[in-house]
Amino acid sequence: MSKAARRWVVKIGSSLLTNDGRGLDLPALTDWAAQIAHLRAAGHEILLVSSGAVAEGMSRLGWRVRPRELHQLQAAAAIGQMGLVQAYQDQFARHGLLAAQVLLTHDDLINRRRYLNARSTLRTLLKLGAIPIVNENDTVAADEIRFGDNDTLGALVANLVEAERLVILTDQQGLFDSDPRQNPDAALISRAQASDPRLSGFAASGMGALGRGGMATKVSAAKRAARSGAETVIAGGREARVLERLADGAEIGTLLLPDKEPLAARKQWIASQLSLHGHLVVDDGAVRVLQQAGRSLLPIGVTQAQGSFARGEVVSVLDTRGREIARGLINYDADETRRIMRKPSDEIESTLGYVDEPELIHRDNLVLI
Repeated sequence: MSKAARRWVVKIGSSLLTNDGRGLDLPALTDWAAQIAHLRAAGHEILLVSSGAVAEGMSRLGWRVRPRELHQLQAAAAIGQMGLVQAYQDQFARHGLLAAQVLLTHDDLINRRRYLNARSTLRTLLKLGAIPIVNENDTVAADEIRFGDNDTLGALVANLVEAERLVILTDQQGLFDSDPRQNPDAALISRAQASDPRLSGFAASGMGALGRGGMATKVSAAKRAARSGAETVIAGGREARVLERLADGAEIGTLLLPDKEPLAARKQWIASQLSLHGHLVVDDGAVRVLQQAGRSLLPIGVTQAQGSFARGEVVSVLDTRGREIARGLINYDADETRRIMRKPSDEIESTLGYVDEPELIHRDNLVLI
């Protein structure tokens, strides 16, 4: 395992932080803070993505079952966040480190200006030597704009700051070829490419009582982190000195490696969008042109335009079998796209009365998936 990674995003799950729901596990949190301080002293930059606010709030409220109602979840997060951040601040202060709370919603990352502001803030905090503690802003996020789980959030933060490593600490030892809780002969996958399609079949899709993500979300997060060139380590958070040993090059858990060149920052932002405004279905010829020639998407290759989208919004590009092959920033709104699709570009002006761009999506604003 590489020792060269200098900027890490470390995600710690709810079951670890709250001792499986029995309130904050202060001894464990103390230990992770000491390990992070050790890494900081060795020259690493660390961003912490921390679950646990809802679970800690549930513990303080005496709730044993995670509520389904959004307003109850938001209230639990508001109560739990107080204890969670104070605990981190107390422990990092023992090592002379400042902690900084950063709460994000999906809206912060789908808006280009807010995305850049978030990136600048996080980078500034790192330059100041602080430990950014990032969490989803559960107190205001609505279901339709949630990240869904903090594994995804960890990957998006890795993309945002161009981290070299995403470490996902969990209550499992890593990714196995079958569920080790049901199969005693399950084998640990120590190393693989993040893009390996077999990983999705290996990943357990079940969720725990506290968190929202299972092993499948961790595999998905690794694929997302790989877009900016980050490797992902899925490891047991209760392993002794797990972060320090990883920094020393020890092989712990599962290492998922990127196998493509990192995307440019603008294309990272396009690829990271979780909320898409529409879908374009393209013919086989357009698929070949996009995937093999790296060309722009022209109207003539589009057979369907689904959804209600405006110029400049992110849309998904699907092949005839419904598989996503790309996404990008559209140059025309939905109604205009439907009027010009299946037509050559030199007919755009006669169809719409004007021509803005000859492409529906320019290759500079297009990301292959």
